[in-house]
Amino acid sequence: VSLKIREGEFVTLLGPSGCGKTTLLNLMAGFVDADKGEIFIDGQLVTETPPYQREIGIVFQNYALFPHMNVARNIGYGLRMRGVPKGEIAERVEQALALVKLQGYGERKPRELSGGQQQRVALARALVIRPKVLLLDEPFSALDKNLRLSMQIELKDIQRKLGVTTVFVTHDQSEALSMSDRVVVMSAGHVRQIGTPDAIYRHPEDPFVASFVGDVNVLPGRYLSRDELATLAFGDSVLRLPPERVHADVGARVDIYVRPENIRLGALGADTLLSATVVTHVFQGDHVDIHLDVPALGQTLLFVRQSGLDALTRWPIGAAAGLSFDEEGVCAFAADVSPLS
Repeated sequence: VSLKIREGEFVTLLGPSGCGKTTLLNLMAGFVDADKGEIFIDGQLVTETPPYQREIGIVFQNYALFPHMNVARNIGYGLRMRGVPKGEIAERVEQALALVKLQGYGERKPRELSGGQQQRVALARALVIRPKVLLLDEPFSALDKNLRLSMQIELKDIQRKLGVTTVFVTHDQSEALSMSDRVVVMSAGHVRQIGTPDAIYRHPEDPFVASFVGDVNVLPGRYLSRDELATLAFGDSVLRLPPERVHADVGARVDIYVRPENIRLGALGADTLLSATVVTHVFQGDHVDIHLDVPALGQTLLFVRQSGLDALTRWPIGAAAGLSFDEEGVCAFAADVSPLS
């Protein structure tokens, strides 16, 4: 892994379980010894520096609050260990409580708090020491969906106010895309792509990133030719794309990746790339996923994401539809490259 994180940046390590996200975070924190390589924080070499001297704050997945201490003493623990005077500790603890909107909770024990409140205490404890780097290891995984969303907004707001460099670990794609300045996509101990959320989603650089981040349809095809545009054949149709979106040699078999929101449904006509039949609907509240049988693709089912609840009536099961693609949501990779390799 080679990675540089800028001062004040919010960077997310994103990947499946076991890919190395938490190991990398623990290396930054000093909880795991590096077999080789170097780690710098604010220009200082810290590879051999013990955790308590690295000026990092960390929020664990299970919060790791001391059950016998009240909220105020939990938050002030790091300051006491650093020998900060009592008066300053009290002042900074109150400031931290206000920052995470827990004024008046200082005397409560962790068991008297909800999961979201415990998470705020853990965040306040990490921030009160004024760390150079804030590390967060899947801190929202134990929270229900609505609370998780509100905590994401609060955390990002706090991070912007303080300007603290933040490294966030998650396997939740929506968290990574909504919160980050940049996303580091990892797989099997390697960094697959680093970029802004928009670049990661719209311009994946390898099959793993294209398949892991967001929903996608994968269509078999062949790379026919290249001039100003790349020409791809799939089914009985031809697709023309900017060459930079096709990561293969001319003549190669390719997998064509198409986002479900970038497939347009319409009547059969001249602009139709594929003809299809509606097989089933999956109602998702704010949108409907429509699954389609496409004879030209054999057994491959496509799914299309349609906003508007009238999609259920506009495209009933059994309806015939013509498909066309928004080219912005299409890319292709050589078919002999495994997404997991």
